[in-house]
Amino acid sequence: MIPTPHLSAEKGLIAETVLMPGDPLRAKFIALKFLENPIQFNAVRNMLGYTGTYNGKRVSVMGSGMGMPSMGIYSYELIHFYGVKNLIRVGSCGAYQPDLNLRDIVIAMSASTDSNYASQYGLPGTYAPTASWSLLQKAVAVAEAKGYPVRVGNVLSSDVFYDADPETWKRWAKMGVLAVEMEAAALYMNAAYAGVNALTILTVSDSLVTKEALPAAEREKTFTQMVEIALALA
Repeated sequence: MIPTPHLSAEKGLIAETVLMPGDPLRAKFIALKFLENPIQFNAVRNMLGYTGTYNGKRVSVMGSGMGMPSMGIYSYELIHFYGVKNLIRVGSCGAYQPDLNLRDIVIAMSASTDSNYASQYGLPGTYAPTASWSLLQKAVAVAEAKGYPVRVGNVLSSDVFYDADPETWKRWAKMGVLAVEMEAAALYMNAAYAGVNALTILTVSDSLVTKEALPAAEREKTFTQMVEIALALA
């Protein structure tokens, strides 16, 4: 079924490696700033997607929307209908640890979650969503070569943005969770189930510890170091 209910691209228009920011406008920014000869392949529901080349390699970038249901839909269709093999989320996160500052880069080795997303697999226990080692290892090496300091560890993929209990985050922080975002766990589960590769690279946009935060415009257009790392994985 191509096109799908959510993607208007014809077969062959999407590369095997796709960067997935949550914000479709960030996808457009990445395409226009980093890709050579970008061609738009999707605008359904304003979820913009583009394919171009980076250092001679074909790569695509498309928004995922907010939350695990949205990421679950788009990553599933990219994998199962368009043959995507490497899915790299590039997004923002809220810091849970006091030594994480605004604009720091976090690479999600694993993604804890308060979501029930894994229930669909009927597993007899609790699944631990994990990044693909091949992408994780290469991303760390690229960051080191570029001189970009990164933190690697566990993040929380939460279904809740406005929590009724404003202190909940402290319990996750106590367990060493670095930061919170809303999509990585679904991406990792979809990729694992399909036998493809996935990684999440995040930039700290706000801190639950210090209450500092960057405005939306800066999140859209200035988080370029993580994008450079991700593009090097194509």
